[in-house]
Amino acid sequence: MERVLGIIGGSGLYQIEGLEEATWQEVETPWGAPSDAILTGRLAGTRLAFLPRHGRGHVHSPTEVPYRANIDALKRLGVTDILALSACGSFREEMAPGDFVLVDQFIDRTFAREKSFFGTGCVAHVSLGHPTCARLSDLVAEAARAAGISLHRGGTYLAMEGPQFSTLAESLMYRNVWNCDVIGMTNMPEAKLAREAEICYAPIAMVTDYDSWHEDHGAVDVTKIRDTLLGNAERGRALVQELPRLLAGSPQPCAEGCDRSLEYALLTAPEKRDPALLAKLDAVAGRVL
Repeated sequence: MERVLGIIGGSGLYQIEGLEEATWQEVETPWGAPSDAILTGRLAGTRLAFLPRHGRGHVHSPTEVPYRANIDALKRLGVTDILALSACGSFREEMAPGDFVLVDQFIDRTFAREKSFFGTGCVAHVSLGHPTCARLSDLVAEAARAAGISLHRGGTYLAMEGPQFSTLAESLMYRNVWNCDVIGMTNMPEAKLAREAEICYAPIAMVTDYDSWHEDHGAVDVTKIRDTLLGNAERGRALVQELPRLLAGSPQPCAEGCDRSLEYALLTAPEKRDPALLAKLDAVAGRVL
């Protein structure tokens, strides 16, 4: 099986340069339209599919991003590995604006989003104890070093609903009580859906600010973080340039089992499964159905 790299671009990252055979493709899914057309092509010989999470021009709020359609569309294009880039705030002094954090854990505080492909008529429970792919994360860390990026390996990402930023009380609780490292609005339910779709997933949180806990920096203000956001996007593109050559030599199947996460996850008896839902799951769960 050919490894195909999917890139989900966060705030400030709406384009990937240098693709051979570059084409913007419209992809239809049973879950609606994805955030935008998907840019496909080859980079360093590796097939790549790039999806701007918020759409070109940043038209989708974090709550309104069509997460299920996005993951389904990437799966239909054959994506096996997703690098998810997103802007975030930091709860740690050492994770400074301009740094990247290779997240490995999440606390999901979102509440207004569809979080699963499965439900009544086909129930499934996937393991999420380790919600990111360690194999892919190793490659991402190596690519970041090659690109000269200041990277912190490991961290807990607090996923908030948004679109408003945190209150000071919330920021202090997430930092001091819950021991989170970064905060953002978009990696959940994205990571959960990638696991259900049997796609390896590695998230990079690109730090733009210190949320509202830091006495010397004050509350988050988009006008103040714009330059950092643009700089992070440039570093994100540099990271993407380094990753394909590493991915091409990566062993398969995934040693972490991400690409087999549905092996024993389906609980609904075959004769009780809803044909309409099964039809919608043709890409996501076709391997086990």
